[in-house]
Amino acid sequence: NMQFNKIDNRIFELYRKVEHINEMFIRQHSLQVEEYYRINVLENPKYSNSKRLNKFEYQVFSQFGEDGILAEIFNRIGVTNHFFIEFGVENGTETNTTRTLLNGWNGVWIEGEKSHVEDIHKSFAGYIANGSLNVLNSFITAENIEELFNKANIPQEPDLLSIDIDRNDYHIWKSINRYRARVVVIEYNAIYRPGDKFIVPYDSNARWDGSSHFGASLEAYCQLGSEKGYKLVGCTFSGVNAFFVREDLIANHFEAPYTAENHYEPARYFLYKKDGHYRKIFS
Repeated sequence: NMQFNKIDNRIFELYRKVEHINEMFIRQHSLQVEEYYRINVLENPKYSNSKRLNKFEYQVFSQFGEDGILAEIFNRIGVTNHFFIEFGVENGTETNTTRTLLNGWNGVWIEGEKSHVEDIHKSFAGYIANGSLNVLNSFITAENIEELFNKANIPQEPDLLSIDIDRNDYHIWKSINRYRARVVVIEYNAIYRPGDKFIVPYDSNARWDGSSHFGASLEAYCQLGSEKGYKLVGCTFSGVNAFFVREDLIANHFEAPYTAENHYEPARYFLYKKDGHYRKIFS
């Protein structure tokens, strides 16, 4: 027993050292990200226009600065029904809508993986119980998306729609015709520059394979958005998500022109930081 206790103690001490190293790395990375952002955004004349959105970026539950950009968009255009829809939420701790949920919004999450849905039911039990959050366990296709919206009693003009399923995003948005969200957030493929009109071929059974063969270019989304009555108003500095606002709400709130050439941001995935604080909230 004494021998086993010594081994256990050594393992525990080793674990503590590893955790300490991880914590120091995360802190250092966070400082580096903040410094990079300060120099390249806050002190960059490109982003000085008061109508540009990047200087408002911050992360609460979003992967990058989406939380801050969304807050600023709704600060400018106002909020109506405080309703959101998001799919591809995994376990709900890293989304574009968790912050709004915690701030009194109602909404629907759609997630294909059963294990993630089970985690959501554990972590967000109170919000599900009081009716603030409805969670559907379903894989999304262009053929079933509006049926799922109807099943979940989605209002025809929700305030926010967030699309991030890593493959067929373009085709899913194209298939949503009976519902017109005021704001749409969608992941774009940043390896394609303005002028490139890449769209991944539709395959309802396809899933992201970890490569850069996914989604669509920002140019393709701008064209689709225009067809659906939306304008591009900005992208995250990380080059991950694009923000579209319905044309009737644009007014003079955002920086024109509403083009890929003006708002495109290249892929800066190295800015990703996950310090774990949001996971501890629900533990």
